[in-house]
Order: sequence, then structure tokens, then C-alpha cells
Amino acid sequence: MAKDHGPSVKDDEQYEKLREQGESKEKAARIANTDRSTAGKRGGSSPSYEDWSKDDLEQRAREIGIDGRSKMDKGELIDALRNH
Repeated sequence: MAKDHGPSVKDDEQYEKLREQGESKEKAARIANTDRSTAGKRGGSSPSYEDWSKDDLEQRAREIGIDGRSKMDKGELIDALRNH
């Protein structure tokens, strides 16, 4: 039986599994609050991060609040964005 994580988490079981896999609380809650039947069907047509400029990567990192982004090279920014 999954522990109740409060009203901000809709799927407690999925949240717990994501946390066990090492996902952040924010990311686990975001995923757990997405309907499972539609979550896999979503997705955009954005180009791969490798195709983005370093300035664009820094801007995206700023938008989502990644610390230390100004000192990161392009590869580190890509890793940080993918693992946020």
C-alpha cells in the first residue's frame, strides 16, 4: 500500500517508485500528477539539446531554476537539463 503524500500528489504509488529510482520530489510529483494513459503520448517536436546553442541551453536552465548554469559547459548544461 502506497503512503499518502497529500493532496498535491495524485498517484502515490507512482510517486514512490519514481523517488526510489532517484527522481527529485518535484519531478516525481509532476509525473505522478499526469494521467498515465496520456503521459506516454505527449511530447513535442523540439530539436535535441545537442542542436541547441549554449545560450539557448543557459536560458532554458534559467527558466527551470538550475543553479550553477553560468559555469557549466554545453555538455554539463545538457546533462543538467535532462536530469532535472
